[in-house]
Amino acid sequence: MKTHTGYQHAVDFTRFTFNPKEGIDNPALNINDDDDPDEDVLPRLLHLRRVEAQSFGFSLQWDRGGEGAMEVSVVQPWGPAEQSGLRIGDRVLEVNEEDVTKLNFSRVVRKIKFCGHHLFLLVLRKEEYKQAMSLGLDIKSLVKSFKGENCRRPRLCHIRRDPELGLGFNLISLEGHRRQFILSTVSGGPAERSGVCSGDKLIWINGTEASSLSQYALNRTIKKSPDSVTLLVVDGMNELYFIKRKMPVVPEVAECRNFPHRARTMNLSKGKEGYGFLLRQERLIVSEMMVHVLREVDSGSPAEEAGMEDGDLLMAVNGEQVEALEHDDIVKMIRRSGDTVSLTALSKSGRDFYRKLGIPPLLFHEDPVEGTIQLSSITPVPTWGKIAPNQHEQTELLPPCVRVPCDPVPPPSLTTPHRTVALTPFISSLLFLLLTFTQTAVSQSSDPPESPPVSHSSLVNG
Repeated sequence: MKTHTGYQHAVDFTRFTFNPKEGIDNPALNINDDDDPDEDVLPRLLHLRRVEAQSFGFSLQWDRGGEGAMEVSVVQPWGPAEQSGLRIGDRVLEVNEEDVTKLNFSRVVRKIKFCGHHLFLLVLRKEEYKQAMSLGLDIKSLVKSFKGENCRRPRLCHIRRDPELGLGFNLISLEGHRRQFILSTVSGGPAERSGVCSGDKLIWINGTEASSLSQYALNRTIKKSPDSVTLLVVDGMNELYFIKRKMPVVPEVAECRNFPHRARTMNLSKGKEGYGFLLRQERLIVSEMMVHVLREVDSGSPAEEAGMEDGDLLMAVNGEQVEALEHDDIVKMIRRSGDTVSLTALSKSGRDFYRKLGIPPLLFHEDPVEGTIQLSSITPVPTWGKIAPNQHEQTELLPPCVRVPCDPVPPPSLTTPHRTVALTPFISSLLFLLLTFTQTAVSQSSDPPESPPVSHSSLVNG
């Protein structure tokens, strides 16, 4: 592996001194060098971290004052939001380095819910936002001044190996910087076509931080991925911006480039015969996890028109993640939705892909072109485990399941009224055993076989 010193200027930025007399709480957030008379109007970058099955601890709403901004309406005590410094009334400008001031409200909430463990919010305090509006300041200019004029997001690039050009890049070890690597791309090669540029710094490869790998381990990682690799990269200047803001380079803030799989959200309106698909719970063979599978999509149904495919996994209903829910609870969510429902689905191979990388499967989901379902809260996320690179999940069809309508009617009682007759204890016990045996036989011959608690299918056609 080659060594290189031309990148020296881009990595010699760790020497940062702070003068406490300046009175700045977090000097890394203040990268604006010019003396602006409106310097009090300064965005704040907040990093929220949550663990498995934990919420971020805040809620959003549209600004009721008519200013057209998203404001924080609730901050839960002791939660990640409060610990990060988020306050009620804060105006949200960016979510994970993406401008959300012009996005649909429900789309912003979905981005927050699906983002995983790290959430970066760029906010203005309520008073500062009103001051900016009264002074006629441009919010985008304020953000650009805070972040840096040419600040760009990192790139998460999936590279497929070419039979002739290979992956189309070489790794260069930085001289004097242990376990730091930059990339040199082949012009027109697979890496360049996937968004990698010559001089980019390698942050992460196939879910593993590059700084934790030796040259030998890094080469071995690439060789173990004969068909493709996924790289998280950033150019030197933008890495400097991130370090000045004390912001880690993680997949949550990256742009997705050339990914083979993305979850997609479908908005369905119930037709005359319902939505037209079957929801079935199945078990993945490798991980033995239960998944909710979309089956038997009817031709010409609202489900087919929305792009639903047989075998896709149901990941969310109306923006609420459902991987960890029971089958019956999901069916109830769909029924309560009425005549419209928003479903987010991902292929099995797509789920395998994200689990191998160790990132949330809905991180780069696709929103529907038209129509939205209003969302209101920020909820927990399920666990995303990793599977070995050479493993691929398959589903195991569980024992036969009952096909039930959307509005089930309780079965009629099998018992009939009878008169009580005084009997001797012996005869009473004998008749009791006989009656129990008779009812069991009638029940087994009259009712369809019940599925075990972990195996369910429901025809979503009510």
